[in-house]
Amino acid sequence: MIKKIFDLIESAKKVLIITHVNPDGDTLGCACALKSYIGNKADILVQVSKGKSYPETYSFMPYLNEAKTLDNVQDIYDTVICVDVASVDRVVENARVIFDNAKVTINIDHHKTNKGFAQFNHVLGGLSSAGEVLYEMFENQNKEITLEIANCLYVSILTDTGCFKYETVSPRTLEIASCLAKKGIDTASIARKCYDLKSKAMVMFQAYCVSNAKLIYDDKIAYTLISNKDMEKFGAKDEHTEGICEVLRSMKLVEFAFVLKETGANSTKVSMRSKEKDVTLIAKKFGGGGHTRAAGCTIRKPLNEAIVCLLEEVKKHI
Repeated sequence: MIKKIFDLIESAKKVLIITHVNPDGDTLGCACALKSYIGNKADILVQVSKGKSYPETYSFMPYLNEAKTLDNVQDIYDTVICVDVASVDRVVENARVIFDNAKVTINIDHHKTNKGFAQFNHVLGGLSSAGEVLYEMFENQNKEITLEIANCLYVSILTDTGCFKYETVSPRTLEIASCLAKKGIDTASIARKCYDLKSKAMVMFQAYCVSNAKLIYDDKIAYTLISNKDMEKFGAKDEHTEGICEVLRSMKLVEFAFVLKETGANSTKVSMRSKEKDVTLIAKKFGGGGHTRAAGCTIRKPLNEAIVCLLEEVKKHI
C-alpha cells in the first residue's frame, strides 16, 4: 500500500493535502512535510473558515502562509490526501465536495477509530502521531527526508505526544525523534516555539477556564464550560482552548477531564482526557473518536444540556 500511495502521488497532476478541522501540530506538520516532498503541484488546505486561521503557534512552519482555506479553495484537484483525519466527517463544507469529486483519495492517519474512508488508506492505529506514520512511509520507500521535512515531522511527533510524555510513545517513537534530530533540526527551538511563546490573552483565558472548573465524584471528574461570552470577554481564539484539558487531568485524583465549548446555539464541542480509562468509548456515543486517553466529539445540544448528557454517559465508566 505504501508504494502504491507514493506511485499515485507521483502520477498525480494536482494534489490537495487536507488537514482536519481545528488543526493542531500533527496535522499541520504532516501537511507541510508532504507539501515539501511533493512540491509545486501540491496545495495545503487548512480547514478553517472566513475570519479564522490555523493556530498562531505554528506560524513558523513552511507553506502555511500560502495555504488554502475553506473560503478560497477550488475544485481543481485530481488527488486528495487527508492527513491525521480520523473520519470523513472531519472533512467539511466545500472540502468534502472536493474530496468526493477527486479521482484519487488517500488517507494517512494514526487514530485507532479510523475505519478507512478513502480509496487508499494507510492507518496505523496506536502510533504516537500521523507524523510517525508518515516518517515510516518515507523510510519504507527510501524517500529522502530533507532538513525541512525533518522539522515538520518533528513538530508532528513532539506536539501529539505532549513532549514525549503520552503512553503512545514507544522506543521506536524516540528512535525516530533521534533520527530527525540527526538531520540537524534545532529541537530546543522547536519546543520553545510550540510551547513557550503563548500570548498574554491565551494565558489569562486559560487561567480563567481552569479557575472555573468543577470537580465532582470525589474529584474523579473535572470539567470546565466555555461559552461564546467567555471567548468574547478575553478576545480568545479557538486555539486558546488547547491544553486546558491536560491541566485539569494533571490534578492528582482526577480520572476524567473535559472541556466543553459552545460552538452554536445547539452545538457543543467536547475535548476529553483520562489517566487510565478509554475515553473513545464515551466519544463514540456522540459520534466522535480519537485515542484511548484523548478523544473528542460534538454534542448537538446547548452547552448546559450537553454537560448533563455527557456526565450521564461518564457515570457508566467510573
